[in-house]
Amino acid sequence: MNASPNTITLKGRRVFRRLGGTAALLAGTATAGAAAADSRPASAGQDRPELQKAIQAFVDSGLAAGMQIRVTDERGEWAGSAGVRKLGASAKPPTNGRFRIGSTTKNFVATLVLQLVDASVLELDAPVAGYLPQFKLDPEITVRMLLQHTSGLIDYTYDVDAEGKPVQGIPWQGKEWVAKRFHTYTDEELVRLSLAKGPKFGPGKRWSYSNTNYVVAKLLIKKVTGSYERAMKQRILRPLKLTGTELPGARTDIRGPYAHAYYRYEDAPGQWKVIDVTRQNPTWISAAGDMISTTEDLQTFFSALNGGKLVSADLLAEMREPHPESAALYGRYGLGTWIQNLNERLGCGGTVYNHNGSNNGYAALMYSTPDGKKTLTASITSGDAEADVAKEFPKALDNLLKTEFCR
Repeated sequence: MNASPNTITLKGRRVFRRLGGTAALLAGTATAGAAAADSRPASAGQDRPELQKAIQAFVDSGLAAGMQIRVTDERGEWAGSAGVRKLGASAKPPTNGRFRIGSTTKNFVATLVLQLVDASVLELDAPVAGYLPQFKLDPEITVRMLLQHTSGLIDYTYDVDAEGKPVQGIPWQGKEWVAKRFHTYTDEELVRLSLAKGPKFGPGKRWSYSNTNYVVAKLLIKKVTGSYERAMKQRILRPLKLTGTELPGARTDIRGPYAHAYYRYEDAPGQWKVIDVTRQNPTWISAAGDMISTTEDLQTFFSALNGGKLVSADLLAEMREPHPESAALYGRYGLGTWIQNLNERLGCGGTVYNHNGSNNGYAALMYSTPDGKKTLTASITSGDAEADVAKEFPKALDNLLKTEFCR
């Protein structure tokens, strides 16, 4: 273990829920009713009290120690924050802060794969086994199935098998994850762990969110380009000037400004601890959720993608084609993108595209209208308070979406 942060012993219980297939471990967050700070205003003199109130609700409910948000709409661009940057301090989260974006990473990976399809480097419906023979994958698993979560590959973190029985993978939560949070995993190790559990279902037969799919997609990109990291930088990060976005690999720190994130877990029966998990080794989630970014970079990226600037119109349409079995809090899943009709959920707002994400201590929100002209990106950092995530998170999220997309 590379660090021994101070811990806070608490009593209580931990509530968590998988939200839209993403392990949304937002429980154990701090209640900090501090006013917002905008250390880097996006629109000088612009007042957005309705959005400020909506993000403050995440803090007041215990879902967040701190939150930063950025919106771009017909009124221009605005950034704000609520809560605290660090427990025990008064400074607010910086609105240009970097954070771990969790499964929002999958949208970057899917975009990169589709760019390679556009360039005729990959074929969307080609068998993955032809590119990665070393894993002896089912020859019916295609590149499309990886991006769509229809491959049948079991999630190496936690899943159920073909008979519905729980399948344990690597430690990804609780005391076990805390003990191994600085451990380095290899992508090959994660994929082989999944394969050893057997398939969940036959390729293309069903839909099931699995982090394994995007680790395989990373290896696929590496195989056909020579370097996943170089391909991501050359094709997406540098052209869009996403200077706050990183592929950290096994590096445990966050460079630049950031807000601290905390993790609450049961160390012994009835004994709870909170530790600072800002530093952690993200190889456990790999390309399924390891990237670091900013609200500004996420806005730039998602606006460009939905504005038709990153992949061809035909492939963007494929990306937005929802699988009928993928209904969840965030909508239905296409190729690395959630498609949500807010009218069905909120009674207003129309269609939005998104890919939210989380890992232990952090969560990210990323939404856009179909034309990419209205976007909402946000970071949530957890703290030390107990929260009923299953109840409070959907309520706070709906309120935020309604505030921005239903005006």
